[in-house]
Parts: sequence; C-alpha cells; structure tokens
Amino acid sequence: MNLEIDTVNKTEYTAILDVWESSVRATHHFLKEEDIQYFKPLILNTYLDAVELRCIRTDKKKIIGFLGVADQNLEMLFIHPEYRGKKIGKALLKYAIDTLDVTKVDVNEQNEQAVGFYNYCGFETISRSELDASGKPYPTLHMELKK
Repeated sequence: MNLEIDTVNKTEYTAILDVWESSVRATHHFLKEEDIQYFKPLILNTYLDAVELRCIRTDKKKIIGFLGVADQNLEMLFIHPEYRGKKIGKALLKYAIDTLDVTKVDVNEQNEQAVGFYNYCGFETISRSELDASGKPYPTLHMELKK
C-alpha cells in the first residue's frame, strides 16, 4: 500500500467525517452515542477548518486516514478501522512531526491504544485534565514529544 501523504480538499470533508466516525466507533468505546452526535457537526463545520489537514488514500483515492494540526499540536489523527495496523498512523505522525513541526498531542485517557501508540512514538504525558476540551467528563492526557 502506498503511504503517500496528500492534502485534503474542503469538498472531501464528508469523507473525512466518515473516517472519523468509523474510527471513533471502533476505538472510543467510552463515548456515548449522544457525544458522537454532538461532535459530528462541530468537526464538519468548525474543527476541520481550524487545522491543517493531510491524509493517506487507497490506490483508488479513497481517504483511509487523516490528521489535523494547529500550532504544533496534533489535534486529530484517525484511521479507518479496516486499515488499522498497516502503519498509516505511524506514517501520518512521522509526517506531522517532520514536516508540520508537531510536538504536542492531547489524548483521551480512556483511549488506551492511542496513549500506548503515542508513548511508543516518543511522546510522554506532561499533565492531565479531568475534562476534555469541550468540558465533557473524559479525562485528557497532555503529551509532548520527548527531546
């Protein structure tokens, strides 16, 4: 599989949202259905415009993983569940660090796979918040890339 990083056009936001939702449903078992429904329009109409987006596509140009970066912070990294374990997340994260100067990421504490992934990739927890950025009761770990 080609792990080439590509830009995302605004016309592809619904495809990005589909990857986000599929990924969240596969990995964020702690979220309630109403939380997913709460975040969907925010992601589509607000969050995607607030970040620099990059993606990886299949050979048929279908988006299967994406990231969003703002101010050296990895704001989002989501992989379609059918493509997990194929080094897509590592390729996107390496690109984010090497090209977009990412040094920080916030991770839901209950998403243990993601916490482990970022630890493995050289990030360490520097602080913790009881609430997520939306004020919801999902503790968040604030991680930084080790120097």
